[in-house]
Amino acid sequence: MVNAKAKIAVIGGSGLYEMVGLAGIEEIKMVTPFGTPSDTIVVGSLCGVRVAFLPRHGRGHRIMPTEVPSRANIYALKMLGVEDIIAINSVGSFKPEIKPGDLLIPDQFIDRTSQRANTFFGEGIVAHIQFAEPVCPALSRILCESASEAGACVHTGGTYVVMEGPAFSTRAESRLHRSWGADVIGMTALPEAKLAREAEICYAVIACATDYDSWHETKEPVSVEAIFRILKQNMNLSKRIIEISVTKLREKRTCECTGALEHAIVTDAALIPAERKRDLAPIIGKYLK
Repeated sequence: MVNAKAKIAVIGGSGLYEMVGLAGIEEIKMVTPFGTPSDTIVVGSLCGVRVAFLPRHGRGHRIMPTEVPSRANIYALKMLGVEDIIAINSVGSFKPEIKPGDLLIPDQFIDRTSQRANTFFGEGIVAHIQFAEPVCPALSRILCESASEAGACVHTGGTYVVMEGPAFSTRAESRLHRSWGADVIGMTALPEAKLAREAEICYAVIACATDYDSWHETKEPVSVEAIFRILKQNMNLSKRIIEISVTKLREKRTCECTGALEHAIVTDAALIPAERKRDLAPIIGKYLK
């Protein structure tokens, strides 16, 4: 059992590989039934609140989007007692008004991934979570407020297309996604959001627009150099937003995320294999008593 605890977690995306400002730091190496997380989890105090930080791609950006061990990441954070996850994602924009350097707090996803394990369940246990509203509205609202207080140009609500990658979109794909009314495109918010909901953890995204994908006829297609230039500009701003948000998340949760599994598990408890009960105990244990 892990002794260190944290109420809030930050999953850092491209460009955010460490969390400056944490006090009383403890580095935790964890192993889960779903493998090891992306990297050592750093736990410390930020503004008087215990916060866990996990770089999604590993320090040094070693893990591509398809390879991110999302089940291990979310499971490990659940074991630490995390109730809220703030996810940082870099995205391309489909809207002229969402300019490179702007932030979006999305409230919907379109899943275009195809090679990722996206549930903790299976192998003798079935659960169907409600996912019509895929991010926590309470946490998203706090991120929006905090971003405004930090001086960011932030857009509230919108649809995030999650693609497999690692290649960026063709022009035809970009125009197709834009025709759907989507706002941004990225590679990493799913399956994180689905797994967080299964684990009854509140989850919301700070999407940092770095480019116009490849639909924009008057702009050059996205380049890695351009993306990292914008990311570097946004990282200090993202850290400030996190600091402000942490001070607003001290109250007890009242959102529906806290009981996402209450009516989702459809397998007769007596038929769930003992090994699965053991492996999923941090997630389903309270429903099997």
